[in-house]
Amino acid sequence: MDGIVRPVSSGRSEAFLASPTVQNHAANLTLLPDGTIACVWFGGTMEGMGDISIYMSRLAPGSDVWSVPEKMSDDAQKSEQNPLLFNAPDGKVWLLFTSQTSGNQDGAVVKRRISEDGGKTFGKVSVLCDTPGTFVRQPVIVNGRGEWLLPVFRCIGLPGTRWSGDVDTAAVLISTDAGASWTMHDVADSIGAVHMNIVPLGGDEMVALYRNRFSEQVLRSRSSDGGRSWSAPEPTDLPNNNSSVQAVRTGDGRIAIVYNHANASMSDDRRLSLYDEIEGDEAETTSAGAEPAGRKAVWGVPRAPLSLAFSSDGGESFPERIDLETGDGFCLTNNSKDGLNREFSYPSILATPDGVIHVAFTYFRRAIKYVRLSSGAV
Repeated sequence: MDGIVRPVSSGRSEAFLASPTVQNHAANLTLLPDGTIACVWFGGTMEGMGDISIYMSRLAPGSDVWSVPEKMSDDAQKSEQNPLLFNAPDGKVWLLFTSQTSGNQDGAVVKRRISEDGGKTFGKVSVLCDTPGTFVRQPVIVNGRGEWLLPVFRCIGLPGTRWSGDVDTAAVLISTDAGASWTMHDVADSIGAVHMNIVPLGGDEMVALYRNRFSEQVLRSRSSDGGRSWSAPEPTDLPNNNSSVQAVRTGDGRIAIVYNHANASMSDDRRLSLYDEIEGDEAETTSAGAEPAGRKAVWGVPRAPLSLAFSSDGGESFPERIDLETGDGFCLTNNSKDGLNREFSYPSILATPDGVIHVAFTYFRRAIKYVRLSSGAV
């Protein structure tokens, strides 16, 4: 895990970014203003623990070595997760991430740091959204009117139970004043649709792709007003295992998506919740009442293979697919220390102007792996 990018086959190169902690998860890639590729993720002992912090590594133009990771957050009382970078129209670079106590995602807030030198250094931490349960994962989009669209998902706790994702919904935070203030716009009929990923199609037309809490299919909705309102999410032809997806529009107009080609119908593996290993005594005191009604989020479906698929019809179908990584994808535990987790998950995808596709993803919750694919390889 030396960060060196090495060719492994025709048109494909790979690297393992240096791992500053036992667990490393939830990568996001961004092309900075000077052409540097930046990767941010979170690391610590285990997701939800107070030592989980944000890290950042850079791949400078012309270099084949990722930089030594830099720690970007350090609140010892909070689990800081799901970072992303945003190149604002004014040249500033924003770092956004969530902050929560233990596994209580329904209490999370969104924090930010802002860079005024193209992502080289960042200012102090401040709160962007203090509505409890607001979570980020996907990039900010600027529409044709100059409005900033930050897709979020709302982690909602049910009375008497600890958060498990059963009734999470999608929303968009919109700013009309360059990020000074934000308003929440909920996506109708979006229970179970999370990690909303907005892909502009041209003009006011946009499509969004979602992770599915019920481990069925990747979901999709459309907007024709620049992202202010959205149709109800509907299933695509891609399976989803209640793990993250990410999509981007390539230079030839296709939508490329990275995801796990798996869902609950393909496996009987299940776990109680994402945080069942760190709940401890607290889980036993949540409630002795009746089990809440409604569908339950499905956790534990294997997170493999990691696949790349393409759509030429705005995300209505994805007939082209290749597997980037294969294995059993075992994820009934988040344990990285003992090497028990074997998932390939939480991918990020970046299409650069030279036609190259860059992908970063979680490898066994132990490291962040980077894959570079030339235009001829896809």
